[in-house]
Amino acid sequence: MPRTVVVALGGNAITRHGQAGTAAEQEENADRLAEAVCSLRSAGWQVVIVHGNGPQVGNLAIQQQEACSRVPALPLSWLVAMTEGQMGSLLTLALHRAGGGALPGVVSVVTHVVVEQDDPAFTRPTKPVGPFMTAEEAQRLADEQGWTVGEDAGRGYRRLVASPRPQRIVELDAIRALVDNGSVVVAAGGGGVPVLADGTTYRGVAAVIDKDLAAQRLANAVGAEALMLVTDVPRVLLDYGTDRAREITEMTADEARAHAADGQFPEGSMGPKIRAAVDFIEEGGRTAVITDASRACASLEPEPSAGSGTRIIAAHTVDASHIGAAS
Repeated sequence: MPRTVVVALGGNAITRHGQAGTAAEQEENADRLAEAVCSLRSAGWQVVIVHGNGPQVGNLAIQQQEACSRVPALPLSWLVAMTEGQMGSLLTLALHRAGGGALPGVVSVVTHVVVEQDDPAFTRPTKPVGPFMTAEEAQRLADEQGWTVGEDAGRGYRRLVASPRPQRIVELDAIRALVDNGSVVVAAGGGGVPVLADGTTYRGVAAVIDKDLAAQRLANAVGAEALMLVTDVPRVLLDYGTDRAREITEMTADEARAHAADGQFPEGSMGPKIRAAVDFIEEGGRTAVITDASRACASLEPEPSAGSGTRIIAAHTVDASHIGAAS
């Protein structure tokens, strides 16, 4: 197995905050991310890309709802698959442009991820998807469709779906073979299409898998040396939002878990990334990184530097201070 890094890109990295999500905007953002991936390739890394799809699947859900009087609405698992294809194509073409023809192959795999039917998430749907609605409209759809609905941050009502933990990846052998062959692989987009095992086959289920947790599962399964969780901040902060805020350059999985237990990493922001990083290390990974695209390559150098992001490792190898003042 070549030295491999799994890079998880947020859906908000493709449609950035304040943008409308036009094709031109998404292509420009994909080009910037593709340049970072090509830098990793130039540094000798095999790369597997996992992308989020929150804004994209939300927009698609709005299109489905608005057009339901003319064409039948499709199930949520199909919308996840549709955005996997959409964004896989977007990133594939961006990588070809950034690589200037030098990449040996770029392959996007529509990926199915098995979840467990008895996952507690199915009894407590919490993940908002789709458009905002009035209370009356939400109640009508809940009655007609059997949806769970709830208020989202005081901005209106939305459909709430389960977000179960990923268990295994159906296309794992194919993805591993592509990585071994030297291809850049785009896989498990949006966390993958959630499916339940049904005897010898599978069936889709209305759920959304956290893409960082899916990236961790994929990274450990292919034997990746590193997991990189790309976000919009250069480093993780402790005491975020206070005058005591400070950046973390490096921490162990035990330290990260302790900070999480202290409430440092809320579920709505850094929590899933920290959990994915800790799980990756505890299941045999070497280095997990949380950073922005500009620091991706520097973050995988042998030692942390001023230009690297936050690294989570099994144990410190140097005695230098790894928590410093925020810049």
